[in-house]
Amino acid sequence: MEGLRVYILTEGSSSIGFGHVTRCLSLYQAFEEKDIKPKFFINGDDSVIGLVKSTDYEITDWLKMRQEVFERIKDSDIVIIDSYLADKEFYEYLSKLVKLPVYIDDNKRIDYPKGIVINGNIHAKDLNYPEKEGIIYLLGTKYTPLRREFWEVPEKEIRDTVQSIMITFGGDDVRNMTPKVLKLLSENYPELKKNVIIGKGFCNVNEIKTAADRNTNLIYYPDAEQMKQVMLDSDIAISAGGQTLYELARVGVPAIVIIVADNQIGSVKGWENVGFAQILGIWQEETLLEKLEMTLKFLKSFKVRKNTYNLGRKMVNGKGSLQIVEYLLHLLQYKL
Repeated sequence: MEGLRVYILTEGSSSIGFGHVTRCLSLYQAFEEKDIKPKFFINGDDSVIGLVKSTDYEITDWLKMRQEVFERIKDSDIVIIDSYLADKEFYEYLSKLVKLPVYIDDNKRIDYPKGIVINGNIHAKDLNYPEKEGIIYLLGTKYTPLRREFWEVPEKEIRDTVQSIMITFGGDDVRNMTPKVLKLLSENYPELKKNVIIGKGFCNVNEIKTAADRNTNLIYYPDAEQMKQVMLDSDIAISAGGQTLYELARVGVPAIVIIVADNQIGSVKGWENVGFAQILGIWQEETLLEKLEMTLKFLKSFKVRKNTYNLGRKMVNGKGSLQIVEYLLHLLQYKL
């Protein structure tokens, strides 16, 4: 289906994070597998360029420039929108403008107009989306969009003892959790290797360096392949509850989760319910670090970590973006 016009509208910046851009990138890559080159419109800042540098992208406030953007995408074949900022009116206008409108959702944010609603989160089917004429839902981890590097993941070695821990709080660590967690690990587990992910939006690098010990490995602005390798090398991950949690499940790294935004709660609880994630709580809770010590002791067990590995791998097969694109192209062909 060469010559198709496909657009992806999303948002991401050093202040709001990069989760939307990351998963939209995976859809972009899946279209490329079909020899289709989409066009990205990203409402954000230059901090996203490292993520999308190999794509056809524009950084523009498409919400403010909506009429100009609508004119450009008019009559296109597929338009995907992944946003927490766009209003219902934007979606309704878009649904009438293009052949196949597609909406990425996390928490039933609005009452969507006709089109395809995709929610690849583990709790998606529990949200009770309304049955409506003209809407198709693709729900659950079968449709979790992960970047190309996570489509194929080798089997991870589950060590008899815990030797390394990954700390990852997204691209910005807006709640300043990394130095607090690292300080506890440096003081109480000096023998463990600590793989600390530093994002481009971090404003706390000096504080992190102060908390580091001789076994701390600071990893600056890793790409998807580097993230995968760090996960394969780590026995446990301490993470926020965003998109990275699904990559951890794909690799099979037991996750200790600190919730840093309200929109993560449903997803994180879903992972706790299936037995993959251990929730410490919401970022401002005073007992977080005490709970962290107890949870680390629990995850020392080889059997627990092995079971967690199997659960994560079973729930996320890594092919979500490919399955989404396959379905969209099939549906478009049927409509045409």
